[in-house]
Amino acid sequence: MNGDQALLWSIIIAAVAVLSYAAGSIPWAYLIVKWVAREDISQHGTGNVGAMNVKRTTGSWGWFTVAMVADAFKGMIPALVAKGIITGFNPLVVWRPWSGHLTSSMPPEQLGVWTPAIQGDLVPMAAVLGAVLGHNYSVWLAIRNRKLARTGKGLATGGGALIAYDWRYFVVAVLVGLLMIAVTRYMMAGQVAAAAGLPLYAVVTGQPDWPFMVLLGLIVYAAHHKRFIGLLRGDEPRFYTNDRMGPRG
Repeated sequence: MNGDQALLWSIIIAAVAVLSYAAGSIPWAYLIVKWVAREDISQHGTGNVGAMNVKRTTGSWGWFTVAMVADAFKGMIPALVAKGIITGFNPLVVWRPWSGHLTSSMPPEQLGVWTPAIQGDLVPMAAVLGAVLGHNYSVWLAIRNRKLARTGKGLATGGGALIAYDWRYFVVAVLVGLLMIAVTRYMMAGQVAAAAGLPLYAVVTGQPDWPFMVLLGLIVYAAHHKRFIGLLRGDEPRFYTNDRMGPRG
């Protein structure tokens, strides 16, 4: 790959990351609560702009579902578009697990315009990372509040992005999270376990994108760190579903 090609890929990666961040920053939970309850979601529950805080603020599992699906799509769509850029929007390829292509030598006729260069590999990763960081640190709310602060934890957005990026990671995260909740009866324990399950699965099974999964798992855990320490101290409720039921953060 020559210098011009490397520069082009760098521009594509940066553009995908920025646009995915902008999409991930759309604060659907904040907007839903404003429309439905005329309230500021950040003043209720944990203060997070996420689906569970929609439930805590509105008392509605229906609006929780709407917010969760909306947040998932803002992760899924950027990841699908990013994979489409690399695969020529071949529908037979776009939904395939991405980690299986990273070291692939499949013939071009099967992969459209698939480019096995490392820069091409990074495009969908940039989309996933951008969307999750956008949800966790919304630029739109930063503009409104005149400061950049953490706004979410990235679970629904990350889950939607993983479905598009490599659905196997999504399945692992859901199964590990649900198992931990069933064993401990703590929702927070399941959320942290789901984040830890991503890099663990990648490393144990020898996935070529394991460094990316380690990074993604750390980003999700970092958003949960404060309350996870609270869980270890006994400050976290088992199922934090109602307003003023537990700590902020």
